[in-house]
Amino acid sequence: MTTPGSNKRQVEAFFDALNRGDVAALLDLYAEDGRCVTMGRTLISGTFSKSQITAAAGAIFEAFPTGIRFHIRTMTAEDDRVAVEAESEGGHASGQHYTNEYHFLFRFRDGKVVEFKEYMDTERVTAILCGGQRPPAA
Repeated sequence: MTTPGSNKRQVEAFFDALNRGDVAALLDLYAEDGRCVTMGRTLISGTFSKSQITAAAGAIFEAFPTGIRFHIRTMTAEDDRVAVEAESEGGHASGQHYTNEYHFLFRFRDGKVVEFKEYMDTERVTAILCGGQRPPAA
């Protein structure tokens, strides 16, 4: 059984692995049926299974050859959920400096991430991460 405190420690481990670029440690924190939901309507938005996360995880670090750093500003835990306000910064492969502000919502089962929801400034995502490209109109 996990507790709000142990879930918060898992979130800290998640961001520590992300900041180190440690794909294996990051993936180990997900349950086998875990998923990532990137909100908004960008080229990188959608719902992704652990196998899709595994296939794409390295691309995150290729997009940020000098790394990307996430800074947790606040964290609140209750039951199986942890809510996080955070900021990021990093040197994008395009040569541009990338920053963003986020709200992340983690859900846990047995100490593993079963859902990771990411809310952020989608205009910054489109401008820098997607090179100004948008998905086709619906």
